[in-house]
Amino acid sequence: MAALWILVASFLFSLMGAAVKLASGEYSVAEIVFYRGLVGIILLYFFIRHQGGKLRTEHLAGHIGRGAIGVVSLWMWFYAATKLPLATAVTLNYMSPIWTAVALIGFAWWRGKERVAPPLLLAIGVSFGGVILALRPAFEAQQWFGALMALLSGMLAAIAYTMVRRLSRAGEPEYRVVFYFLALNIAAGLAGGLLPGGSPDSAAWHAHSARGAALLLFIGASGVFAQMALTRAWRTGKVLVVANLQYTGIVFSSLWGMLLWGDRFSWYVWLGMAVILVSGIAATFYNTQSTPRGAAVSKTDPIASEL
Repeated sequence: MAALWILVASFLFSLMGAAVKLASGEYSVAEIVFYRGLVGIILLYFFIRHQGGKLRTEHLAGHIGRGAIGVVSLWMWFYAATKLPLATAVTLNYMSPIWTAVALIGFAWWRGKERVAPPLLLAIGVSFGGVILALRPAFEAQQWFGALMALLSGMLAAIAYTMVRRLSRAGEPEYRVVFYFLALNIAAGLAGGLLPGGSPDSAAWHAHSARGAALLLFIGASGVFAQMALTRAWRTGKVLVVANLQYTGIVFSSLWGMLLWGDRFSWYVWLGMAVILVSGIAATFYNTQSTPRGAAVSKTDPIASEL
């Protein structure tokens, strides 16, 4: 059943990415972030009330720190999705396990306590070769800034990974982490709307068309339902199975890109994406090989994986 939940989550996240790309023709990234947070927090609030959950926390600073990192990562991811082919943006964002592995190696070297597994070093090195292949068309089309945003988004998601682990160990439930993350989405969207030049026509806020409003509602709702499905998968499934099936989001995003925007890639781009995917799976294995079954929620991050 956990496999089904992670497939549902990956499918919904890929649809959300496609909706973000479609909505970018009518709204700025700031507006999309704002409405994603607003719609999501309303739906999540009713869910929390139904479950009898509480929003009061003794770890507000931790939630704010995690939320701030998450919002910046989300903002970069949304921006990248509007500038790059959807599959490329998603693939680069899914490098979070690679960045996590880099951080683990850095800490191990700094402390001098652990020996780094050679296969993990190989996975990291090979993944960057995949990045070069996957990004070749983006650089040829002068889309290097969008590619950079996608890479940085994945890096920040890896940082958010560690922060959610700390909150989870402190006893904070997943819904509370998501709630404060969405609240910061709203605040960041409002602040970003004050910046000029963030939308196709440089306007701060736009009137809604039926199509635009439907896209915004879908972005917010799909994000929350995908997070719920993802959290259920992490809670009930084997860590490695769930983590690896999460990469089906790349496949779904590739399909939406081909169907909606006619994306077509050369063989070396597909090869680069495959290399990144395989390297990410390998890094996930070595990042989580010591995680016991049933401890998925406390050892992995179902929230930061949204991006």
